[in-house]
Amino acid sequence: MSLHFSEYPGRRERHLRRKQDNPLFPEQEREISESTLEAAQKLDHDELVAFISDFRKLVQEAFGLKPNEGSEVILRLKERLDQAYEQAAGLADDQTETRDAIKKLLAIIMSTVRKGAADDPTALLELTQEEQARATHFELLQHSLVADLLDPVSVIAENELAATLLSVSREELDAVLILFDQEQLTLLCAESERLLDVADHPQPSAMDRLQQMREHLEP
Repeated sequence: MSLHFSEYPGRRERHLRRKQDNPLFPEQEREISESTLEAAQKLDHDELVAFISDFRKLVQEAFGLKPNEGSEVILRLKERLDQAYEQAAGLADDQTETRDAIKKLLAIIMSTVRKGAADDPTALLELTQEEQARATHFELLQHSLVADLLDPVSVIAENELAATLLSVSREELDAVLILFDQEQLTLLCAESERLLDVADHPQPSAMDRLQQMREHLEP
């Protein structure tokens, strides 16, 4: 029976797709049943519905800001919008419009913050650096695996990380590797080598991903 995967899957469904018929994962997890897929899709849908409700409230708060609103309220709202963008990046369905809306709201808020710091060159410099860091972070979140790994309750278990990284595209792995320090990357390389030694006919690209990880290790 063929499975009906979504065009824009959520994080649970994405991880099932990574596991499907993948010899780098435990044998009992490679065959995905229809009921398992449907359960994952339902949880992803429920998460999306909850997000939409929370996001509408967040937008209302943003448009309800007073001209003389306190800095603590503005900064807290900015932080919540950053978190909403990160969450939206991992949700089911096409979230392009939602992410664009968050960017626009953040731009308005940052403009307000800049006006308040107009006479403080140090504060303005820090705001510029913050905006650059946010832009870089949002660019990384174009890759769903980044969003999945950064999720506070990640669907990717620690013992599945190496298998996951060996199974993604070169571009996605490049985006993800920035999340790990040298010690973590060393351990991931060792675990990846072990997996490839024992796996039954892994994809040829898996060895390329291991080499890619090795190249990120400092000499």
